[in-house]
Amino acid sequence: MNLSNLLNSPIGQSIVKSVAGQFGLDESQAASAVNTAVPVILDGLNKNVQTPEGAESLNNALESKHDGSLLDNLDGILSGNVGDLLQDGGGILNHVFGNNVGAVQNGIAQKTGISTDKVGPIISMLAPVVMAYLGKQKNQNNVSSGGLGDLLGGMLGGHKKEFTRFGKLFFMD
Repeated sequence: MNLSNLLNSPIGQSIVKSVAGQFGLDESQAASAVNTAVPVILDGLNKNVQTPEGAESLNNALESKHDGSLLDNLDGILSGNVGDLLQDGGGILNHVFGNNVGAVQNGIAQKTGISTDKVGPIISMLAPVVMAYLGKQKNQNNVSSGGLGDLLGGMLGGHKKEFTRFGKLFFMD
């Protein structure tokens, strides 16, 4: 499944509604945040798996914690106390983007017109969902650490070049 399919699926619609409700946004603002942030997170993960160590680290995280089971009760999790989800997401973002988390937040805020004080928690909430979705795809397609780059590239699909250019605003070495 590519990114467009995910974002237009019932899962994507549920995420947009939850983001709108949790952060006081209308659904078009929430959709803009989700549609901008998810590809940036995926692109960051894709950059990390370009090294064997990064691929193995992501593979271990997907096997041990982010196997896709979060998606089984996503509506319940998103409508409840999302504190644990935000904490988990903060850790994921720090691992994926390192010292560039603030730049990522600022870039998404600029692109969407949503303040950084809302963008930060939004992307923290999205990160575990993205990881769960990736873990589910990994398991369904029997992908090993060496195939994660191809899986992520397939998920980014036709958006890859667009978001890679967007991502370079944040991932400059």
